[in-house]
Amino acid sequence: MAQRTELEASPVTPAGNPAPPETHSAEPPPPSHASEFFRERPRARMYLIIAALVVLAGAFFGWRYFSSYESTDDAQVDGHLMPISSRISGYVSKVNVNDNEYVQAGTVLVEIDPRDYQVAVDQARAQAANAEAIAHSMGIDVPVASVNTSSQVSTSEADVANAEAGITVAEQQLDAARAQLAQAQANDVKAQNDLARYKQLVDKQEISQQTYDQAVAAATASTAGVAAAKASVAGAAQQVTQAHARLAQAQAGWRSSQTGPQQVASIHARALSAEAAAKEKQAALEMAELNLQYTKIIAPVSGVVMKSVEVGMNVQPGQQLLNIVPLDDVWITANFKETQLKNMKPGQHADIKADSNGRTYQGRVDSIAGSSGARTSLLPPENATGNYVKVVQRVPVKITLNPGQNADHSLRLGMSVEPKVFLK
Repeated sequence: MAQRTELEASPVTPAGNPAPPETHSAEPPPPSHASEFFRERPRARMYLIIAALVVLAGAFFGWRYFSSYESTDDAQVDGHLMPISSRISGYVSKVNVNDNEYVQAGTVLVEIDPRDYQVAVDQARAQAANAEAIAHSMGIDVPVASVNTSSQVSTSEADVANAEAGITVAEQQLDAARAQLAQAQANDVKAQNDLARYKQLVDKQEISQQTYDQAVAAATASTAGVAAAKASVAGAAQQVTQAHARLAQAQAGWRSSQTGPQQVASIHARALSAEAAAKEKQAALEMAELNLQYTKIIAPVSGVVMKSVEVGMNVQPGQQLLNIVPLDDVWITANFKETQLKNMKPGQHADIKADSNGRTYQGRVDSIAGSSGARTSLLPPENATGNYVKVVQRVPVKITLNPGQNADHSLRLGMSVEPKVFLK
């Protein structure tokens, strides 16, 4: 059976005899079409290798390029929004700007009726002048009072000395008057005794009547001398009393003059009070002048105006009237994912493409915020619960424009942009 199988498997000749078995040579398999293509066309193989190298190089440089920057579409133009409010109350008489008008710094935007404030300035100026005059007058009184006080002290001291000297003189005169009185009384006693003796002699007619008359006249004269001496003593005593009174008066004047320094100090204090009042009135005048200046509301910076005031309004201090957007000072606030901040730092170059006009602006990273936007939101997330889900946070990055990039003021606050920060 095995032989039959072998015969069936062997080829048969036309004569019916089995053909001899074929011998197989060790030749390689026929080449494929690709091998024949590369063997027949060596340039194609070289081109394919070059193409592969180009693809690899492109992939490498593409990877290098796309890893050299970070970009986001969650970004917008940001800047200062300056509210302009009134510092005084009053009636709006003029509005000199329109909505969305560009104004220069120093432009008068709104005018409030100044008449009430002009009257207040005139009144404050008059009060300040009056207070200044009073202060000047009080300032003159201080040296005058000082001189007068010194004079009063000197005069009172001289008066005391004179009064004391007057007492001494009066007492001496009193002593002299008393001595004269004693002498007059002694003479009167002698004269009265002589008269009594002459009376006895004249009665006996031992002396002449003329001698007796002389004795009578001498006695009368001595009696009168005693009376005069008594009057002199009384007058001298009165002069002593008056001298003591003058001394008491002089001493009172001297004590009064001793209060002169206190009086000068009081006048000086009143002068200082007058000066303070003058300064207060001057400050009130300056405040009135400031309020008069505040009737003209002036633009503090250059920018675009957005107004909410109209002529005829009665405004109050602090009431917002306008907003000014200084377009010369805008920047980009880009909210990058926290995973994009690994190699980002201030000073890196950035390209900013604006959606509004398609332009690309040049800038630099200024700073990176200290917290994520979620942390500073009105309702920050509460992650202390058990069902916490990790979410990639976004951190605001401030990008400033290079000088002159927004010279045409085409970038406005709130516009969407796409910044690209180059990390290398």
